[in-house]
Order: sequence, then C-alpha cells, then structure tokens
Amino acid sequence: MSQKLNLGWLGAVGLCVALSAVAQEQPGDFKSLAPLSLSGEGPWYRLELPLAVQLQASQSDLRDIRVFNAAGEPQAYALARQQAQTSEQRSLTAVKWFPLYDSAQAGDSKPSVRVQSGANGTLVEVQPATQLEVGEEVLRGWLLDASAIKAPLQQLVLDWTSERDGFQRFSIEASDDLQHWQPWGDGQVARLAFADERIEQHEVALPGQQARYLRLLWSAPQVAPELTSVQVQSSVSSSLASPLVWSQPLPGNTVKAGEYSWQLPMGLNIERVRIEIRQANSLAPATLYGRRETSLPWQPLSSGLLYRLTQNGQDVQQNELQVPGQIVQQLKLKVDERGGGLGAEAPALEFAVRGTQLVFLARGAGPYTLALGNPSATAANLPLATLIPDYSPQRLKGLGQARVDGAAQPNTAATANPASVTAGGPDWKKIGLWAVLLLGVLALGGMAYSLLRKPAA
Repeated sequence: MSQKLNLGWLGAVGLCVALSAVAQEQPGDFKSLAPLSLSGEGPWYRLELPLAVQLQASQSDLRDIRVFNAAGEPQAYALARQQAQTSEQRSLTAVKWFPLYDSAQAGDSKPSVRVQSGANGTLVEVQPATQLEVGEEVLRGWLLDASAIKAPLQQLVLDWTSERDGFQRFSIEASDDLQHWQPWGDGQVARLAFADERIEQHEVALPGQQARYLRLLWSAPQVAPELTSVQVQSSVSSSLASPLVWSQPLPGNTVKAGEYSWQLPMGLNIERVRIEIRQANSLAPATLYGRRETSLPWQPLSSGLLYRLTQNGQDVQQNELQVPGQIVQQLKLKVDERGGGLGAEAPALEFAVRGTQLVFLARGAGPYTLALGNPSATAANLPLATLIPDYSPQRLKGLGQARVDGAAQPNTAATANPASVTAGGPDWKKIGLWAVLLLGVLALGGMAYSLLRKPAA
C-alpha cells in the first residue's frame, strides 16, 4: 500500500511538471517584441538595453523581460543592473596647483612647460618652456598635482580671488605622464550677486577615472582667475557603476507660475535630470521634488542654480541637477521667479538612469527575439554566477554582443489576445490548468483514502 501511495504522489509531481511545461511562456504572451542581432563568440551574449526599450516593460524591475529563440523557447538569462555605489568611501584632498603662463601671441595653442618633479612624481616646480618677457606672459590656466590620490576622481572644488566674479569656464584634461593628455570635458564655476543674495558654484564634476595630473585651460585667458584653493574629491568602491543612459525629452505641465511637473513612464531610479532652458540670459535658482505616486507627499531631491547666459559671444548654460538615486514616477520643479524664471510654458525634461545589461545563454537556432510587457510575469532571471559558472567582471566584458535591431514593435499576437497580457483580466489558460491539477490531486487523494479503508487481506 505504501508503494502505491508513493507512486501516486510521484504521479502528482509528474503532472505538475507536465502542466508547468504546457504553461511555458510564449512570445505571444508579451506586448512588445524586438529582433536581436549577434556578434562575437557565444554561447553567452551581452545586450546593452536601450532606455527606450526598457520603458516598454510592464514592471519597473524588468521581471517581464525574456529572450526567445526561433522556436519560441525562452533562454536562460541574467540582469546586470548595477546601481550607483551607496557604500563607497569618499574623501576630499587638498592638492597643489601651478600657474600655466604663455605668450599673448600663442593663441589657443597648449602652453608648453618645463616640469621638475620628485621621485614619487609629485610636482615641485612648473615653468614656461621658453623665457617670456615681463608683461608678455598671459595666465592660460592651472596644472593640478593629484599624484597622491590613488582613487577615481569624482569632483573638483575650486576657490578664487574676489576680483574675478561672474562665470569661469575652462576645459579639463588628464594625464599620467604630462606628455599625453586626455580630454575630460568642460568645467564651469560661478560667483555672482542675485536679488541681494550671493550665489556661488565651486564644484565641477569629473568622470570618475584615475589620473595623476589635471590641466585646466580657461576659454578666455584674459579673465582667468587666481586660484586660492583646490580640492579634489575621490571615491573608492568595490565595483564601478554602469554608465548613465539618458531619456528622450519629456514634456511637462505648468502647475502655476514658476512651478512645473512631469510624469515619468514608470517608477524609475533616476540619478540626474536635464532641464530645457529655451531663452538666453535666463537665471533660475530651482528646487526639484519627487514622489512615487499622487497619494504620497512631495520629497525634495535636489536644488541648484540653472542658467543660460551669453558670455564672450558664447552660449554658456548649466541645466543639470543631480538626484540621489531613488525610485520616483512624478517630478516637480519650483523656480525662484526673481531671476526671470523659465517662461510660462513648461520646459522639457530629460532623465538619466543607470544602464542595464542583459546576458543570455543562446540555446537552439536563431534568430533571437527580445520580449517585454507582461504584467503577470514573474521574475525568471538567474544570478550571473549561476548563468556563467566561471563568472568574473573581466569575463563579462569579453562575451559576445547582442544588439536590438530598431525599436521594440507592438506584438500583434498579444494585441489580438489582450487577456494574455492584461494584469486585471482573468488568465483562463492558467485557471484551466490549475483546475486540471486540482482534479488530479483530488483523484489521487480519493484513491489513497479508498486504499486506507480497504481491509487488509
């Protein structure tokens, strides 16, 4: 009798497995499909998910994303969704700075210098490569010695003499040997009076890379200030965060004068926003607020000075705000109207989130298809170490690459059968399968009960 019961339960387990196989997801269960093209060596492929494709998902954590082969079979996959480091250790270090002089006739050419450094690479003296006549030299910029910092550089903090108020714009270059320089973008600091208040901007973002020396060259040498303090903020973390990916411009709504709002496509962990400033010579101290849904109160996320000014014939603007990486779906910007504001019409807004990589194990014949948009789907992704047995960050970079061919297209099969992808509607397929499963279990229970009641022979 015990053997018969065991066989019965094994049959129930087998029935469950069979029903699970029947209920396996198909491409038609998803709202959007996008073909993938593969390059490099498999069988693992790494896909950088475009933000526009991610927004086709029904779940903010991408639990409803799948990859199918030509036969409609789902592929094993993992998500590498590295957020900004919250456990990183930041430090602020004062560094030495040396003036870079050149002749007034040198124009935009880079100033050449003679450098004397110590045994450990620390700069001791910086002089022009050629002797300049008194009154002929022009201060082009500054050379910063960051050789003592052994961590990625995140931010510059500058201070300068009060004779040079207004906006200071300069280029940033990095080097490890003072011979080969890599551009690190542009920087801008400001000090000005606004509505009986003093507004100062001393911080300049750096790309989070390591370098021994930095070179700051002013766009207009005649207004290059005398620096009085230079600090560099660095950070150490266990791993590097993924790069930021930016959205398309998102139209907003005007709540009232100097107050604008935006509705994001879904709850997103945003880390930076970019505000459109249409009119030149606009100056707007602003505070950004966010919340997850309408029933919740607004929470302050960031504040700063937004501006777009014409200076020395150039259009100079600061239109970005950093956000401390939390999930929001609604944003609101309050602007101090004393500076003229941003206009009656709500400006467009772009937001940035951390990039997401999808790694899948190609099984079966291609072509392969990316599927998104199923509110009832549950998470099916594996840890990277499970998907790739000998996983390492270096191994991840060497995997084959997959790319989305064009934009994700609406799935006509899902459109024709909306019940399969509608969270609120009943899933009759699953209900029928569970009904069959329950009937099978009840039948097995009845058999077991009858066996127990039967008198022993």
